[in-house]
Amino acid sequence: MIKILFICHGNICRSPMAQAVFQYLVDKHQLTQQFEIDSAATSREEIGNSVHHGTQHILAQKQIPSPKHFARQVTVADFEKFDFLICMDDNNLQNMYRQFPSVPKEKLSLLMDFTPNPHPIADPWYTGDFEQTFSDVWEGCSHLFETLTKPK
Repeated sequence: MIKILFICHGNICRSPMAQAVFQYLVDKHQLTQQFEIDSAATSREEIGNSVHHGTQHILAQKQIPSPKHFARQVTVADFEKFDFLICMDDNNLQNMYRQFPSVPKEKLSLLMDFTPNPHPIADPWYTGDFEQTFSDVWEGCSHLFETLTKPK
């Protein structure tokens, strides 16, 4: 089983969006038993809050089920449990390095690094542009899915 944790600042917009999109791709290809997917935050600001209404709205528009998820913060145990800890932008990645200086860095990456056009995924909490964030998350998750499922 491949275990993936998507990470953003508050765990209410981008990372649960990525969790939902990746789960949708996995389910669509009938690979549900081969993946475990979750999301978490680098900060404590939104702990316990549900997925942002903007994320829920764009997922509903795209006919992708929104996860039944409440924001939580990344823990040291996540490094043991998950194979991939995938951040949405450089700030998230730097926060991970700062919060967990002694954990294996090879498990950390940026979602868009799996695409031909690496770039940070903008936080729609600040931009208000959930459509652009969805477009980036879809592209990143699609490439990640292809990378992890292509025959070796």
